[in-house]
Amino acid sequence: MAGSLNKVLLIGRLGADPEIKQMVNGKSVARLSLATSQTWKDKNTGERKEKTEWHRIVVFNEGLVNVVQQYLKKGAQVYIEGQISTRKWKDEQSGQDKFSTEIIIQGYNSSLTMLGGQSTNQSIPSQNNQISDDTTQVRDDLDDDIPF
Repeated sequence: MAGSLNKVLLIGRLGADPEIKQMVNGKSVARLSLATSQTWKDKNTGERKEKTEWHRIVVFNEGLVNVVQQYLKKGAQVYIEGQISTRKWKDEQSGQDKFSTEIIIQGYNSSLTMLGGQSTNQSIPSQNNQISDDTTQVRDDLDDDIPF
């Protein structure tokens, strides 16, 4: 369909350490659990409320999988650009159809950017501020660059 767009932008924190697996073709894939939250003040009670959404992120880009494995841990803050995808499979035990909706990071139109302060980026050497390959980039935002 011409004129359509499938683009997802998220900023959140990892709810667990990344999971790295080998695919049948020998390439690696990274799976991330990303939490995004919104807060508001209840008009009736004045109480502060919060809602958290959990997103499944799948990284197919080999260069980014290595960066994810090396630098990202539970609690790390990241900015994700990817595409939403729903896959379907049959549960072998029950025979029922199962569905999973994921944010896919693959190809030229996707990226993963590490955000946050000292805890996330402390061990990353300065020469790796920009880690990129042909299609995506990972950037380390250093606190020193923030003017406030």
